[in-house]
Amino acid sequence: MSNPVEWRPDVLGPGFQQATLALAPDAEGDVVATLVRFEPWPRLADLRPGRPAEETDVLYVHGWSDYFFQTELARFWHEQGARFFALDLRKYGRSLRAGQTPGFVDSLDTYDEDIEAALRAIGHGEHERPHRRLILQGHSTGGLTLSLWADRHPGRAAAVVLNSPWLEFQAHSMGRAMISPFVDLHARLDPKAAMPNVDLGFYTRSVSRTFDGEWDYDLTWRPVRGFAMHPAWLTAVLAGHARVAAGLAIDAPVLTLLSARSTMLPYWTDDMLRSDVVLLVQDIASRALKLAPTVTVARIDGALHDVFLSRQQVRDAAYREVARWLRGALSGSCPPRTNPALSASSRTGGPHPGRHPSGGPSSPGGHPGSWS
Repeated sequence: MSNPVEWRPDVLGPGFQQATLALAPDAEGDVVATLVRFEPWPRLADLRPGRPAEETDVLYVHGWSDYFFQTELARFWHEQGARFFALDLRKYGRSLRAGQTPGFVDSLDTYDEDIEAALRAIGHGEHERPHRRLILQGHSTGGLTLSLWADRHPGRAAAVVLNSPWLEFQAHSMGRAMISPFVDLHARLDPKAAMPNVDLGFYTRSVSRTFDGEWDYDLTWRPVRGFAMHPAWLTAVLAGHARVAAGLAIDAPVLTLLSARSTMLPYWTDDMLRSDVVLLVQDIASRALKLAPTVTVARIDGALHDVFLSRQQVRDAAYREVARWLRGALSGSCPPRTNPALSASSRTGGPHPGRHPSGGPSSPGGHPGSWS
C-alpha cells in the first residue's frame, strides 16, 4: 500500500493541494520534497468515455531555478482523463528551506529518493502493483533527470513526455568534454563555490507578466536570473549529459517537445519571445533520439524554452500534439484492472466524493480549449 500523506490547500488556489514528503537529511539539515495534486470540482464532462489518458497518473518534474505553477498544464491532463501530480524537488520552490543551497545536489541520482517518495504517495511505489498507468513529464533539467530515472527503472512508466529537456551542454559535446575535467576539479576543491552567472534574464523577460510574458509566479522561487550555479551541481548535470550521449534504453514511448529555433544572443531581441533562449534545440533534437527505441520529436513553431509558457496559439498547438501522440503511445498499454478498494481517493488521501479538496466548491477557473 502507498504511504498515507497529509494534503492541504496549495498556493495555486482551488483544485490544487500539496503534501510534504519527508526525505533523508543531508549536510544542510532536514530535506523535503513537495507533491502537488490537481483535483477540481467534478463535472459531467469528466465522465465522458474514450479520453486517451483514462486510468493514468501523470507526474511532472520542473527544471532548474523553477517550481510547479503551470495550472493550465494540470487542466490539460485532467481533460485527457488523467490524475495530475507535480513534484517540487528538494531545495526548490515549496520544498526550499532556510539555510539550504537552492537547487543543489552533487548527483542527479539523488532525486531517486524524491521521485520514489512521490510515486509511493500516488500508488506507484517500487514494490507495489499499480492499478493505473504512469506518465512521466519533465521540463529542462527535470526532463534530463526523469530520462535517466526511467532508463534505470524499466517497467515503471507507460510513457515519457519531455518539454525542452536539457540533454546536452550548450557548447555541444566537444565543449562538454573540454570543460568537464576543469569543472570536476573545481567541484572537488570547492563543491559549492559560486560560478559566474551567465543568465542575463532574457528568459524571465519572455515569460513573466512583470516584463513581456503572460505568467504570474513567485520570483523568489523562480528568480529573474536564476539560482547561483555551483561546480558540484554542474558536474552532476554534465555526467547526465554524458550518459545520454552514450545512449539510453527507456522502455516506453518518448515524446520530446521543442521550439523550432533557438536565439542565443548577449542582447535582447523580440525573437526571444518566439524561440528557446536557453538551449540549442537542434542539439537537443539529435540527443533525444538516443533516449529510447521509440522517440517522437515535435518542433513547435514560436515556442519558448518552456513550451507550455509560450503564447496561447503556440500552447494550443503543443497541447494538440500531446493529445494526438497520446492516443498512439498508450494504445498498446492497457491500464491495469482497477481495484475498487484502491480508488483515487483512498490511495491518495482524497476528499469524500462530492466535496472539493479544499472543503467547498471550486471557483470556475478557465481551462485550455479542445486539444483532441
